[in-house]
Parts: sequence; structure tokens; C-alpha cells
Amino acid sequence: MEEKKKSELTVITKAKDLTNYVFTVTAKSPKHFRFSLVDRINNLCLDVIEKLFCANGVSVVGDKKAEAHEKRLKYQSEAMQALDLIDYLAQLSFEQGCILFKQFEQIGKGAVECKRLLGAWINSDKRRFGA
Repeated sequence: MEEKKKSELTVITKAKDLTNYVFTVTAKSPKHFRFSLVDRINNLCLDVIEKLFCANGVSVVGDKKAEAHEKRLKYQSEAMQALDLIDYLAQLSFEQGCILFKQFEQIGKGAVECKRLLGAWINSDKRRFGA
């Protein structure tokens, strides 16, 4: 019997794709970047996924809807900040010769797509919960 796969938010799927790509390209980075730029960008990618899961896990119903919405917004904002840092660190990685220009472009596109989807989610929540 086939198990039905639970549908996932598009922003989470895109963040996972971005993370997989970042891990793949940074694995080939020069050794002297592995414990600085590479670790930092890899950890930020994982942080984004963690914050998105946390935000998605906040149930915004019942008497404490406003508090729950604020908690969700906090996680969403932290994910957005991490995506901004990923974008910057990808640029720095390219400038330092850690990754190629094409890889920098792909990471940038992935981060922008995640930020766009996350922004849409935040705006949707604001309309939904009247914030």
C-alpha cells in the first residue's frame, strides 16, 4: 500500500532545493574556506529550513490567535534575515574565489525565490489574521 506524501509549503520545498544546491557546490570549495564561509552559508541554509518548519508548526487558532501570529511572524522574519545573509555570503564567496559566478547566480536566484514566496506567505498571514 502506497503512503500518501504530505503536501509541503512551496517555500519549504524551494528552501530545501536551495540547501541541496549550496551543499553540493560548497563541497568543492577550497579547503581554506571550509570552516568559515562554507560552514556559515551551509548553517544558514539549515537555519532557514528550521525557521520555516517552526513557523509552519505554529497553529494560529483559538483565543491566542494574535500571540500565535506574532510567534509565526518572528520565525518567518528570522528566515527572511537568514536568506538575506545567504545572498550576501554567496556574493562574498564568489568574490573570494570560493564558488564560481554561475553558482553565485544560482544561489542568488534560489534565495530570491525563497524570499518572494516567504514574503507572500507573510502577507497572506497578515491579511488572514488582520495584523
